[in-house]
Amino acid sequence: MISGLLLVSGCSFAHEQAHMLFDSPLHTVVLSLLLALLCVMTFSVISLRRSRKKLARSEQHLKLTLEGSGDILWDWYIKTGEVKRVNDEHANHSATTQSFCIPPNQALIHPQDLPRVQSALRAHLAQKTAFFEANYRLLDQQGQWRWMLDRGKVVEKDAQLQPLRMSGTMKDIDDIKTTEQRLDLFAKCVENLSDAMAIYDHEFKLVDTNPAFTELFSLSQKKHQGLAFTLPGLNTKQMSTLKRQVQQHSHIQCEVSVRSQHGKRLAMELSVDPVLNQQGEVDYYIMVYSDLSERKKTEQALNDLSNQDSLTGLANRNQFFVDLDTLMKQDSHHAMMVMDLDNFKKINDSLGHQLGDKLLIKLAQRLSERKRPQDTFYRLGGDEFALVMRGTNDIHTITAISNDFLQTIATPFRMMNHELAITASIGIVLSPEDGVSPQILLKNADTAMYHAKQQGNRYLFFNDAMNHQAVKRLQIENLMRFGLKRDHFEVFYQPKMDIATGQLAGMEALVRFITPKKGLISPGQFIPIAEETGQIIEIGEVVLKKACRDVKRWRDAELFSGRVAVNLSAKQFALPDLTDRIDTLLQQYHLPASALELEITEGTVMDSPEQAIAIMHALVGKGIHLAMDDFGTGYSSLAYLKRFPLHTLKIDRAFIVDMVNERGKNMVDSIITIAQNLGLHVVAEGVEEAKQLQQLKQLGCETMQGYYYAKPLSAEQFEAFLLRERSKTQDQHHLSLVQ
Repeated sequence: MISGLLLVSGCSFAHEQAHMLFDSPLHTVVLSLLLALLCVMTFSVISLRRSRKKLARSEQHLKLTLEGSGDILWDWYIKTGEVKRVNDEHANHSATTQSFCIPPNQALIHPQDLPRVQSALRAHLAQKTAFFEANYRLLDQQGQWRWMLDRGKVVEKDAQLQPLRMSGTMKDIDDIKTTEQRLDLFAKCVENLSDAMAIYDHEFKLVDTNPAFTELFSLSQKKHQGLAFTLPGLNTKQMSTLKRQVQQHSHIQCEVSVRSQHGKRLAMELSVDPVLNQQGEVDYYIMVYSDLSERKKTEQALNDLSNQDSLTGLANRNQFFVDLDTLMKQDSHHAMMVMDLDNFKKINDSLGHQLGDKLLIKLAQRLSERKRPQDTFYRLGGDEFALVMRGTNDIHTITAISNDFLQTIATPFRMMNHELAITASIGIVLSPEDGVSPQILLKNADTAMYHAKQQGNRYLFFNDAMNHQAVKRLQIENLMRFGLKRDHFEVFYQPKMDIATGQLAGMEALVRFITPKKGLISPGQFIPIAEETGQIIEIGEVVLKKACRDVKRWRDAELFSGRVAVNLSAKQFALPDLTDRIDTLLQQYHLPASALELEITEGTVMDSPEQAIAIMHALVGKGIHLAMDDFGTGYSSLAYLKRFPLHTLKIDRAFIVDMVNERGKNMVDSIITIAQNLGLHVVAEGVEEAKQLQQLKQLGCETMQGYYYAKPLSAEQFEAFLLRERSKTQDQHHLSLVQ
């Protein structure tokens, strides 16, 4: 605007002066030309100023861009050898070189890289290449070699077209180079791997293979890129099952039987691992195939020689110890029975060892047909046999099989015109209760069998204490069965208190088994047995029913407006009609779904997380609240935790007790932080001391339950508690009005 005013005033002044001096047509023309020249000069000045401002802004933008990229900008004046670096903050890189050499920073370049850099630079100076580019190791300020990427171009030449000045950038690529070298090494390892390896994308389309894979299946790597995942020798159903297993597990390792390019069946160990992206989604699957054929042949041959009884074909004593040792390392329960034929020596002595051997062969065949598919029958030597029952310590199952074996053995054998009637004695042990090693278990089983043999043709559990325990277990099963019929299961309630206000926030329903003669039976005794026998489903139904009934009564009396939390067992959670059952109870007692909270453990949902998520969404869709019980004592999978539609996270009592030390307190703090970040309500269980309550309050925990405030109360006791709470609230309200 100012420039425009100057232009107008300048033109006006010139015109007036010219008019006074010159008053002729020629003079008028000259005056017009002068005026035009003045206007052009004025516009040029304005344009120049604008261009300079624009250039300054561009330079500033370029400088900021370079600083942001981490690149070093350099200028090399070739004739003088002077090098300027405008944005290099590193001492060894920022020095200006005055002596001429090619390249000018050769003193800092690794000797092994220097010839290559000089060759590339001379080629560009000789105009053989459009750009100069080289990566090399450069000595940094700490005296360490770092990989740099150097790029440049001649930007100024003299009259003879000889280069005068080069400009370029230098970038630190040390991390990239290190990664590149590691990838190269890894690629060479994969290329030379004897096991076949293939990479598939998330849709199971082939992406890449190693030579061993292409040789095994006679595939051309390029020709078969994008090929759908398939294994020669496996049908469509088997492939679908395998894909489903891969998708459901973070890692699988299984044995498959495939057909090679020559049509030969090969036993392969397939190992599959997913490659996840930053969102935790699968991008690729890496599959490794290991040929087990030779190993299988060798193992079978050795097994036949060392692990099989030559007479009966059963697994022998050596295999018995190997199998039992493997089983005892698993976190599960097993049972073992050892049996010995009564008076078998008399048969051998009277009728000969040949007949005795045939009797043992027939006995082994007969008993093998009576065992469960998952169990293994062994000949330990002579007339001593053993049966290992996998995955069970159920008394009913064990005693039923023992009785069946005794009857089977007692059935007469007809051999060589003889009818042989024999009996046996059986000793039974449970693992891990009766021993920490196979040797101890066998010793204890032999002891039990010896006592059984004293009475003849029967079974006994190991020693009096163990026998008593087995009987007691059976008694508890019978008591529970009777108690369910006679309504001996009661529901007790433990208050949940708001830590900030000290007021009632909710309650948890807890089952109690009270028998007329035995009195109160500890939950630690009957619940594990109920879970194993399946009785926990019926017990859980009783608890849900009574909890809904009591809460409805208290809500109608305006004594309670919160939620009741009920524990849901794994077997209940797995029921296909779980939501229908709960719906029926809520409708029966006209109780809103929002008044019910179901507590589930980590182990319950992590057995099959995807199925669990679907069930949880169905429950939440009904308006039911969900709580994760005993968080931190099981899997603690954060990847799944964020996917579970939970409302509450419960801190296990063990963590609360451990808050006496800093580590334990930090653990509780971490759990609370995780819950709050996920938008979950936090409940601390097992609070018994004022100090614990104060610590929880400081850490931001919202709700607590435990003996510090109240132990579990019967329905009658809890109703009295509710009345006291209401009276206390009314008194506080009245007091606030008076004040």
